[in-house]
Amino acid sequence: MTGTFWPKRSSSLLRRRVVLACAAVPLLALAPSATSAHNLAPAYLELRELAGGEVAVLWKQSAVIPRGVRLEPRLPCPDASEPAARLDAEAVVLEWRIACGGELVGRSLSVDGLAGSGVDTVVRVALADGREVRAILSEAAPALAVPARESSARVFASYLRLGAEHLASGLDHVLFVAGLALLLGATRRLVVAITAFTLGHSATLALAALGVVAPPQSLVEVAIAATIVALALALARAPADEQRAVGPRGIARHPALLPFAFGLLHGLGFAGALAELGLPQHAIPLALLAFNVGIELGQLGIVALLLGALWLLRRAVSARATSPGLPRFARELPASAIGALGVFWCLDRAAALLFP
Repeated sequence: MTGTFWPKRSSSLLRRRVVLACAAVPLLALAPSATSAHNLAPAYLELRELAGGEVAVLWKQSAVIPRGVRLEPRLPCPDASEPAARLDAEAVVLEWRIACGGELVGRSLSVDGLAGSGVDTVVRVALADGREVRAILSEAAPALAVPARESSARVFASYLRLGAEHLASGLDHVLFVAGLALLLGATRRLVVAITAFTLGHSATLALAALGVVAPPQSLVEVAIAATIVALALALARAPADEQRAVGPRGIARHPALLPFAFGLLHGLGFAGALAELGLPQHAIPLALLAFNVGIELGQLGIVALLLGALWLLRRAVSARATSPGLPRFARELPASAIGALGVFWCLDRAAALLFP
């Protein structure tokens, strides 16, 4: 098969690519679906002050929470109504009211079951005067005392962590960054590509979070999956380009342009997750900055770990083999695995878009 993306291959190389792609199919079981790829936390607790001293409570718990984990919100006031349950995508949602007889400032709330679970809960408290308090409850900090105003330091720390966690929990974003590192290696082009990708997703994340652009999230998810496929194609073609001693093409030739364009799409995906949390009205620029810094730190961590692992692997192979470098199988497997996942995501997300 020939064309722009697929250079001529020997029949044995084509057969090997098919075998590698089939070997990568079991990874599809680990692939997040269009609706679950960007969950920031398995649970979400929202308290909203109403007139008359009552507070509306919303408790949303993901259906993919680890087995054996039981989370339960512990609120500072008695119930004023029975919980009403409903299903929302892959989560169970409960809504009810509590009677506090006054404001929530100074009161404490917590979530039972976080200890030893390894999961977090996102909390949002909307006060009657328009102020909002947001926090992340975890095993290390399972309770929150509602402050009069969220400090800048707490906002920065919370959204920094959210950015890093979101990148780590989005396998599609992780694979894209890892694919760039595999394609470009520890070179100046990788620095350029990561910088361009960061600039791209930072721009659209800010625009979408501020409401300037609002594309359909389902279309964005399909487009993000398509960037994974494009990157896998570039990885699959790289060894053949080297064998024919021709210059790099596509992403490798344009490490600024194409990663920037792909970053614009990934930023819209980040914004979709951030929209579930919202932004603190008194510190919107700070929260956006912290979220972006968290994403960037996550990207740098992935690149550092991958390049370090590849360096150690090459040293181990060189010490035990007569021919330098990695075996052909080891060089081709990443492209096949990333490509298989990318195609699966494209089909899965397109099906969810066409057949909701």
